[in-house]
Formats: sequence, C-alpha cells, structure tokens
Amino acid sequence: MRNFCRFKSLALILVAGLAAAASMAPQVRAQGAPREVIITADLKNTPVLVTGATPELNTLANQAFAAHGAFRRQAQGYTFKVNFAQVGANQVQVTVARGQGTPVLNQVVSGNSSRNALLRAADLAVRTMTGKPGFFASRLAFIGERTGKPEVYVGDLFLGEVRQITNDRALAITPRWAPDGQRLLYTSFFRTGFTEIFQLDLGSLQRSTFVSFKGTNSGARFSPNGQNVAMVLTGEGNPEIYVSNGQGRQVTRKTRTTAVEASPCFSPDGSQIIFTSDAAGGPQLYIMPAAGGQARRLPTRISGYCAEPDWSKADPTKIAFTVRSGRGFQIAVHDMSSGVAKVVSKQPADAIEPSWLADGRHLVFTSRSAGASSLWILDTENGKATQLSSSGAGKVSQASVLDPR
Repeated sequence: MRNFCRFKSLALILVAGLAAAASMAPQVRAQGAPREVIITADLKNTPVLVTGATPELNTLANQAFAAHGAFRRQAQGYTFKVNFAQVGANQVQVTVARGQGTPVLNQVVSGNSSRNALLRAADLAVRTMTGKPGFFASRLAFIGERTGKPEVYVGDLFLGEVRQITNDRALAITPRWAPDGQRLLYTSFFRTGFTEIFQLDLGSLQRSTFVSFKGTNSGARFSPNGQNVAMVLTGEGNPEIYVSNGQGRQVTRKTRTTAVEASPCFSPDGSQIIFTSDAAGGPQLYIMPAAGGQARRLPTRISGYCAEPDWSKADPTKIAFTVRSGRGFQIAVHDMSSGVAKVVSKQPADAIEPSWLADGRHLVFTSRSAGASSLWILDTENGKATQLSSSGAGKVSQASVLDPR
C-alpha cells in the first residue's frame, strides 16, 4: 500500500471508496532505472569546466552541475570555467570566468555548513551564467523507509546532511514544507490508527496535531505565503477540498461534489487551487478560486489519468503532473500560455510525484519499480534525468522541495 502512486488522499484507501481508489492507483512495474536518461541527443547546453580546490568540493560541485540540463561538463573547449575554493569553515569562494578570460564573478558565499555554502555558491554561478535562479541549495522533505516503516526525513537536494524527523513507526505520507522552512505538515496514522494531519517544528522537533476531524484528514499543503492550508477531509462523507488558516483553524469547505477530490495545490499567487477529481469518470485536473466557487477542468487532453499536480512558482504558466502513459506512468507538463500538455519524462520505471525546483525548468520526481523507489532530478526541457545519491534512508519517495534562500 505504501508504494502506490497516490491519487493523493489517503481517504481513497481507508473509506468505502476503496475499490474506486484502487482502480485509479497506478500499479508497480517490475523494471529497474538507469542512472541517467536522455530523451533528445541535442541538449542545447553550455560547455563548462567545473573544479574544486578540495576533493570534497570538486565532487559535490561536479555532481551538482551534472544534474543541471543547461550545462555540459568538459575539460576543453568550454565556454565558462567555474572554480570553488574553501575560505572558511562555512564559506566558499566561487569564481566564474568566460573561457580563459577575466572572471565575471568572484565572490565569497556563506552557508550553514561547508556543503551548503558550496551549493549556494554554485547557485550564484548558475545565475551568473544563465540569468536564471539556481536550485542546488534546495532542501527536500521526503519519505524514507530505512527503519522498515515510512518516516519523514529532510536533507539537501543531493540527499546529504539527511535527518530522520519522525519515529512514529506508522504510515506517514506527503510531507510538505511551510514557506518559511521552519515547519512541515504531513499525514500519519500515528496515535489513533486513523489519518490525521500533523505539524512538525523543525527547530524543536516537536509534533502537534494540525487537523483531526472525523474521517480521514490528508493532503495538507501551504499556500505560497503560508497563511492558508488546503487539504482533503472526509468528515462530511465525501473526500472534499477544505482550506484552513496557517494554524489549522477556520476550516471551510471549498468543493461540494459526489466525486473524489485529492492533491490540492495553490497557484503561485495563492488565488487559485488546482486539484485532482474523478468527476469526469477518471482522475483529471481541475482549477477553482482559492476562496471557493466553480471549478473548471484543465484541458490537458493527454491521458485518461492525470493526477498529483504541482504548480511552478518560478513559471506560473507551468503545471507538472503524473499521467498514465502506456502501461506505466510518466511526468507531464501543461503550458497554461499555449494550452498544450506533453510528457517530459521517459523512464523505464514509473515516474510519479513531481515537485518543481526553483528555476521552473527542473523538478524532482520519484522513480518507482517493483520493490524500489528513488528520487531523481528531471530537466523538463530536454528530458535529462539524473538519479540522486543514496540517502541511507532506504526506499525514498514523495519529495517536497523548499526553494533556496
């Protein structure tokens, strides 16, 4: 059960709608995943030479740039040379030069660790070379199964400095960051044996109940400003979208249908909510005002199964989601400006649970095959997919991204 691709409310597996939920849940395919997948031969990327003054800096810096689809690392004929040097306990100096010429960037960057300083410095180098934000210093919250039970973990984008945050020894799903990075919301069977939404303070590691109503409580997600939270509750009989304030109070119902609603996600400006509903007979994406009102179906016209939407904050025209593709599942992106949706991943295993990174081009997703799941970075423009390093957390999935600060 814990390996299925959620049609994102745990109500689907706990209430009388179990049979319908099972028909919508993707089935695992018994296939492995390679380290790197490239859809197109022409990557249209910039050749760079990346070096670090120490083996540790060199390894991490090259790992980061290898995951960025806008760059191609090579020792000769490069457009930019990027170098990193340790200058303090938690400080890294980054230098970017065009070819063998004068540096266009030479700056010392601080972080909360030497590793974090390097990733922040690499982000600065990316912005210098591309004019777009970097994403290397992002943080992830995710579900890991190192202990044999799904628990909440946090770490950096490359699964370094990983910490286990919960020890509930109960099914936990969908950890989601608060915009300030100080709190997480997640759904768990902890305490009552039924799903409740909990809040974790990452400073004190104290857990508190965020929402616990009759029925199931799941899928909680903050608005971009942190003032509201969308979630799925079944207390009135049907899985519906509700919105509370940032403290889990003033909970109001926003949908009233006979369908199953799930996976709510706010638009970048917080004015709208995109969610999944089977009102059309199968899971599809719908958008409604965050204050409530008529929902309209997003005309993706790409698959009979569209779920798990994530709306890019960096590029509000882009919505990533999971689609059924052939016998499995892949990641698609809908372009709001053109009205066109297309599949952007081509994994031999299932590609599910997309979460945008800060540049609006890359995202993190779960690659899942029989008995295994791992986190990958995907370049949605050229299809390059790179597996993230092992975190020591066992099977990992359901990543939520906190943008670099």
